[in-house]
Amino acid sequence: MTQPHVSTISLNSDNLHHGHLVLVNRQYPIRWQTDDGILLNRMRLIDGAHNNMMLENTAAKMFAKLLKACNAEHTIVPVSGFRSKAEQKDIYDQSLLENGQVFTSQYVARPNESEHQTGLAIDVGEKKEEIDFICPSFPDHGVCRMFRQRASQYGFIKRYDKDKEQLTGISDEPWHFRYVGYPHAVLMEKLQLCLEEYIEYVKNYEFHQEHLLVDDKSMEIYYVKATDTVTHIPIVTGESYEISGNNVDGFIITVFHQEARNERGE
Repeated sequence: MTQPHVSTISLNSDNLHHGHLVLVNRQYPIRWQTDDGILLNRMRLIDGAHNNMMLENTAAKMFAKLLKACNAEHTIVPVSGFRSKAEQKDIYDQSLLENGQVFTSQYVARPNESEHQTGLAIDVGEKKEEIDFICPSFPDHGVCRMFRQRASQYGFIKRYDKDKEQLTGISDEPWHFRYVGYPHAVLMEKLQLCLEEYIEYVKNYEFHQEHLLVDDKSMEIYYVKATDTVTHIPIVTGESYEISGNNVDGFIITVFHQEARNERGE
């Protein structure tokens, strides 16, 4: 049974394409029509990054905490964060010229099909004199392994795995991490689901049905299908809540109860 809701949030159809859990890929490209200047207001500089590299505000804060937890501020470097559509097009076109169609289709997304345009994705690499911008070195040992093992606790997932290539459309990228937030990253890791699969999995927990309860009911997650115009989203009682569009067909609501407050590291 669900808890009785105490409030309703009304969101227009544009909100479907915003939030930490938006799915961006070839099938579901970026759909918002936002001026780059407005979008940049949602970003912040990445601690320790060069060339004014940015991430979405929460993602940037949690990335800094993850690096600190791994004592990796001087051994792991951010290679690429937020990109504008124009920057993504330049990278894609340059890769076509230098690497060809096959390589580019495996490792570089087309404009509006790249998570980097959301500010929620970051490529990381070992600190070296020379770093490959497209495929930076990020081995499965030492501090890089520690980063990967702890990432989910800070809301990040290794986005592209070898055994999920048919679903994601992208080859294995050990260096590419995506912020989806806590507890979603932990759940995805535990259930061995990529984001494409997780979006479908959460649909099993609609508001009027059983909710997905996490950590002894300290958090609950449910799904509300979007309408063509305004979607009225019921919010159950809790300490706080987050709403994210999925960029597909609905909204994912995460309710944090009081005892879960400190779990997010915020």
